[in-house]
Amino acid sequence: MIHHVLAIGIGLWLDRLIGDPPTWPHPVRWIGSLIQALKKRLNVPQYAFRNGFVMLFSVLLIVASVTIAVVAIAYSFNPMIGMLVEALLIASGLSQKSLKQAAEDVYTPLIQGDLTLARERLSWIVGRDTETLGESEITRGVVETVSENTSDGITAPMFWALLFGAPGLWIYKAVNTCDSMVGYQNKEFRAFGFASAKFDDVLNYVPSRVTGLLIVLFTRNESGMPLKKRLSIWLRDARKHPSPNSGWLEAATAVQLGIELGGVNSYGGVQSIRAKMGKPLFQLEARHINCAISQMNIATISFFALIALGGILLEIA
Repeated sequence: MIHHVLAIGIGLWLDRLIGDPPTWPHPVRWIGSLIQALKKRLNVPQYAFRNGFVMLFSVLLIVASVTIAVVAIAYSFNPMIGMLVEALLIASGLSQKSLKQAAEDVYTPLIQGDLTLARERLSWIVGRDTETLGESEITRGVVETVSENTSDGITAPMFWALLFGAPGLWIYKAVNTCDSMVGYQNKEFRAFGFASAKFDDVLNYVPSRVTGLLIVLFTRNESGMPLKKRLSIWLRDARKHPSPNSGWLEAATAVQLGIELGGVNSYGGVQSIRAKMGKPLFQLEARHINCAISQMNIATISFFALIALGGILLEIA
């Protein structure tokens, strides 16, 4: 367990320092190619529901086998080599730097008044229509993305890495990638993506709630409201989100910043109304993007401190 904690710490540092250089090979791309190939073969209407499970567990079997073998071979040479290999695998599965960069890529043209470029860059990270959005709605898109992905891209992978090492992290990433590619509520994927979407919900259940609580407890309270009030709003609003997990992050971000998230989004010209979360003490503006990045950093550090303490206690026990 202590090796996992040390590997996560090194992995966090490497991800923060290096991130995911676009020219480097990345396991998520390989997993995505595998999912794409299986999807083409298996997503047939009459067997879509069953084959969705077949696809998911085929991907998990391959990913688990490869990562377990790599880690086992590394540790067979030397515990230090094993730990460093785990750290590299963990670093490649985290997204601190890439998430920060994606947010800043929108923030920079936004503060320069170039809404056209800000909208274009926002479209790289959200599925909603962005062509007509103003500053507050562009900001909302970025803040919601950073908030939600603090769990999906950082703390949830750390959680599963603590329990099962680098293989645990990459099993989680495989499920998350399956969900992102086929877990849609539309005619093409409603049946086929059911297994991926539900399994992703299960794996994110604990990390999302713990991360949301850490945001409320440890990030800067821009709202000025007392803790009891903020906790009350967080618990009330988190359940409004259509996702069983994302609301715990977005509601925490909204209540801490004194802003309102949710509202009307448009997807392919079709409006989708999301329940509103938080208390709108301030109007959303570009500076809230930096606030969301700061929240991400603090939540990451506090989550690591929490799992490190848990790992040490388990090791002693």
